[in-house]
Amino acid sequence: MNIFLRELNANLKSLIIWGVIVVLFAAIGFAKFSAYANNPELLAVLDNMPEALLDAFNMKAFNLTTLSGFYGVMYTYFALIVGIAATMWGSDIISKEERDKTVEFSLVLPVTRSRVVTAKALAALVNCIGLLLITWGVTVASAQSYQPDSGFYAFLNMSTLGLFLLQLVFLSVGLFLGCAMKQYKRSGSTAVSILLAAYFFSIITNLHEKLDFLKYVTPFKYVDAGLMFRESKIEPLYIGLAAVIVVAAITGAYVSYSKRDLYI
Repeated sequence: MNIFLRELNANLKSLIIWGVIVVLFAAIGFAKFSAYANNPELLAVLDNMPEALLDAFNMKAFNLTTLSGFYGVMYTYFALIVGIAATMWGSDIISKEERDKTVEFSLVLPVTRSRVVTAKALAALVNCIGLLLITWGVTVASAQSYQPDSGFYAFLNMSTLGLFLLQLVFLSVGLFLGCAMKQYKRSGSTAVSILLAAYFFSIITNLHEKLDFLKYVTPFKYVDAGLMFRESKIEPLYIGLAAVIVVAAITGAYVSYSKRDLYI
């Protein structure tokens, strides 16, 4: 428990910083929506944009003059923010002990390595939930001036579940890399590179039907905003794929950390 509380305290500043980023993004995004709200003439701007660009960013799936539609476009960027935060927390919460030369503290405690990983992983998970609640809260607060309806709240709640699923995937991947990589200094950059590659795959998947198979390898497509908006659900297949990634990554984290040499 002491390790858990110590990590919560150590990462509080990071949570606040990511929370401020979310608040600023939401404020800027919904301020822009004021120009689109109930103003279909502005949609003519999209007609001049390349079809490939509209498909890549899933902008055809939403009506930007509606609150739900504009939030649907913003959702992708919320996903990037919370995904990067989860990835960095997962990779850094283990590797920082070696980076900061404090690994001796963990080693001399009367606990096993697996308990250390569990306490740190739970602390990172609490941070993810905290950032998710901030994202949900600031979205609700920012939307109030536009009189959101029940459809908006239903979409918001479903997409928030999607963000949480995405966080779990990238948190577990980051945790695995932080535990497994001997070059601990590279675990964070490697984890973020994997996330950005997954995001890139989610973009190019929309460009051509021959690339449709990529939707099974990028977690961003598991929680696609367009699908959640149209069907108000997350496909069970994608939930299963995400669960496989999470279980495999966490199992790998425990196994690798219990065997690897630590730099002190």
